[in-house]
Amino acid sequence: MYEIDPERLDLAREFRDKPFGRHSGELQRVINRMRAGSNTGRLVLVTLERHKRWGLGRMGAALSDPITPVPGYEFTSYEEAEWAVFKLRWQALTGRELVLD
Repeated sequence: MYEIDPERLDLAREFRDKPFGRHSGELQRVINRMRAGSNTGRLVLVTLERHKRWGLGRMGAALSDPITPVPGYEFTSYEEAEWAVFKLRWQALTGRELVLD
């Protein structure tokens, strides 16, 4: 399975600057890795108020399991929410907090 290189901050910047649309091949590999694997405990975005507010949730083992809200995360921008999930997944997969200048 693809291993994310925690030194490739250029890929994180690319995602931060353009979270939607086409990505470079290398960034797409990172995104695919972040989305691969078991659903159990996977971070997902949850709509709190349509087109206005989003939060984070964790999936259960089965798709029919309820999503468990993650306290302390609320966003008024979908882009900010996507960036937060990206950073949390980055840290989970690399063992390093993602800090950009």
